[in-house]
Amino acid sequence: METAIWWIRRDLRLSDNQALAAALSQAEVVVPVFIMDPKLLASPYASQKRVAFLFEGLQTLDLDLVKRGSKLIVRNGDPVEVLHGLREETKASAIYAEADVSPFARKRDTRVMSTLPLILTPGLTVHPVESLRKSDGTPYTVYTPFSRMWHSLPFPGKPLPAPERLPILPILTSSGLPDMLKHTLDKIFPAGEIEAQRRLTRFTDSLIECYAEDRNRMDLDGTSGLSPYLRFGMLSARQAVWAAREAEELSKDITAIHGAETWLNELIWREFYAAILYHFPYVRRVAFRPELRKIAWRYDIDGMHAWAEGQTGYPVVDAAMRQLNSTGWMHNRARMITASFLTKDLLIDWRQGERYFMQHLLDGDPAANNGGWQWTAGTGTDAAPYFRIFNPVLQGMKFDPEGAYVRRWVPELVDVPNRFIHALWEMPANMQAQTGCVIGKNYPAPIVDHAEARQRVLAAYRRGVD
Repeated sequence: METAIWWIRRDLRLSDNQALAAALSQAEVVVPVFIMDPKLLASPYASQKRVAFLFEGLQTLDLDLVKRGSKLIVRNGDPVEVLHGLREETKASAIYAEADVSPFARKRDTRVMSTLPLILTPGLTVHPVESLRKSDGTPYTVYTPFSRMWHSLPFPGKPLPAPERLPILPILTSSGLPDMLKHTLDKIFPAGEIEAQRRLTRFTDSLIECYAEDRNRMDLDGTSGLSPYLRFGMLSARQAVWAAREAEELSKDITAIHGAETWLNELIWREFYAAILYHFPYVRRVAFRPELRKIAWRYDIDGMHAWAEGQTGYPVVDAAMRQLNSTGWMHNRARMITASFLTKDLLIDWRQGERYFMQHLLDGDPAANNGGWQWTAGTGTDAAPYFRIFNPVLQGMKFDPEGAYVRRWVPELVDVPNRFIHALWEMPANMQAQTGCVIGKNYPAPIVDHAEARQRVLAAYRRGVD
């Protein structure tokens, strides 16, 4: 019987899995394998929480495979060596995998292809990133025309159902998965395809109606919470977009339609950043915009530490960083606020923040994370102007108006009145004592004056441009 290998990377699902479907269409036996690559696990960008989430997702995938008559094979080592060995064991005629866009993944796949019959399929994005180009063949570097082109392409069909049964495997050794769950995974995000589908249904059935209005409110449950599942393909991009389009078609009022459209735009931003990383892999190392590669960033160990630990004296910044450190996730508006604070208020290189996020985020994705940091820093493609500098006080007042988000993650501020929750230094000394929040004692004083920092960073950027 003809055998194929299904090499699982960022597609931890059975439904709408084009690599799995292609393997099943060509072979009578399909071997699902996950390779624990020591280079990835030891990367300075690796996150213990993200790896634990990945392993939990693999465990749930294995359960789903067993229910259908198969099982997950786990091997350790260099992918080229592992796949060579597995192919010899199984006599597989081909290896199927979902194409990825990161420089690491593309170099790895090129190495594998040089000696093995590796066939890459779409699936990471709805439209393959190489298919979205301008009429002259060059890639898009601005979101709006990219989005127009994305919408103009035929939608690639309804998501595929999961196979009801899978071929029984020959006897193969499997090393199993390390017990990473001891690294406290916050159960806000249980891993797996079933949980991803449950969240998608919950979001599109109700929350999506107010998404356009609520998505920036850090104190509300207004987002999909699907980013970790998209990161590891527990939910496919096509499944998410299909659900957004269905929600838009079924919406009965303008608000709901706008909510679905807004979420779809966010999903297209994800595809835009994937395309940018694919076409311009150097963005992982330097600013996309050459004229902003000479900014004189400050080397500030104390500032970086205060930012990372949520001890800057700016409540909304500290709440966001503590949320990240505790759960491995951060609200998107909070990501922009904290990124702006690091790069603009502290004038610390965006690459330090990008790496810190990758070391802690469950949904840490090389393309989206890099795109978000360069957008906020003003150094990226189609980025915010470099002179856009978020005021952390005003951002907190607008997107956490009653301080609920701040109080949840910065409990020492729980008794601070609303009118002072985002600008504690304005609170009279006697009230500080009454609320148990004395600035400099119970909670740090601001590590930087925002108005002064604004002038400093504008001058630094102007010098960099000149």
